[in-house]
Amino acid sequence: MLGWVVTFLVIALIAGILGFGGIAGASVEIAKIIFFIAVILFLVSAVVGLSRGRRI
Repeated sequence: MLGWVVTFLVIALIAGILGFGGIAGASVEIAKIIFFIAVILFLVSAVVGLSRGRRI
């Protein structure tokens, strides 16, 4: 999922350099949304993993 974030950030950088402000802004917003979704999923996964504990 973080690969998508990097992809959209690269698209935003290239679009910004070439002068496409609208595309760059949209790509940055999409990258931020995907990044925060990835962080939330990571935290949920960490909490579930800690609540289960280790069973031997």
